[in-house]
Amino acid sequence: MARWLLKTEPDCYSWDDLARDKKTAWDGVTNALALKHIRTMKKGDEALIYHTGDERAAIGIAEITSAPHPDPSGESDKLVVVDIKLRKKLAQPVTLSDIKADPAFAGWDLLRIGRLSVVPVPDAIWERLLELSDAEKAQ
Repeated sequence: MARWLLKTEPDCYSWDDLARDKKTAWDGVTNALALKHIRTMKKGDEALIYHTGDERAAIGIAEITSAPHPDPSGESDKLVVVDIKLRKKLAQPVTLSDIKADPAFAGWDLLRIGRLSVVPVPDAIWERLLELSDAEKAQ
């Protein structure tokens, strides 16, 4: 199973929207590298939902529930989407500041290629993000 970070503008589609809808097609991605990542996703993969803009924080976990398929908008043959469903909200958001301050994240694509909207999450980084979320809850 692979793990991913999916960025979204919370005023466009937020964690709360996903919590309300329970599932959605993850669309609107046009960057070639981000689309390449989507094309490698598999049903059962996990994804962190990350709010950009003023929040800049990982908020919750979703599950990929479909193989990549053509964007139903039909705007371009190159665009693909995956379906996702709600799993759980993180105990506490993990902010970009938290991530930048922790050496465990050095070299991660979220920091190296900041504008990329779909980022692979190595297992060690996934576990560290969950630890940070739980640690902040305990304080």
